[in-house]
Amino acid sequence: MYEETQIIDKLRKIEALFSGATTNGEKGAAANALEKMQKKLKEVQDIDPPIEYKISLSDSWSRKLFTALLRRYDIKPFRYYRQRHTTVMAKVSKSFVNETLWPEYQKLNKTLRTYLDEVTNSIISKAVCSNNAEAEVIQQLIDT
Repeated sequence: MYEETQIIDKLRKIEALFSGATTNGEKGAAANALEKMQKKLKEVQDIDPPIEYKISLSDSWSRKLFTALLRRYDIKPFRYYRQRHTTVMAKVSKSFVNETLWPEYQKLNKTLRTYLDEVTNSIISKAVCSNNAEAEVIQQLIDT
């Protein structure tokens, strides 16, 4: 059985073939392939229907990354009125979230955070102070 992301990818490729087809035979073959893949996608979605997820992210960088990742897979990110800006809602199948979306997001987010930390440390060292070590931790005195 196909995974949902594989089906979506194949649909994109078939649509590209269909739009570039020059003869009726090519268009017919692309249309048949497109119909087959749409049927398989519906079967997968019937087995594991999309559910509403609420994802609370820690900062705007993570939110932007996650939102872009959703859009890459043609999933519409949204949030309800009065929800925080770092909250992202999406209707996605559980297996897609567990097997593809969340693991990919975690890898990309780790890479992004590493890069942002390096850039931030470099700018602070060059423009503010070369000593950018963390603050010292001291024991708090207890008044008796």
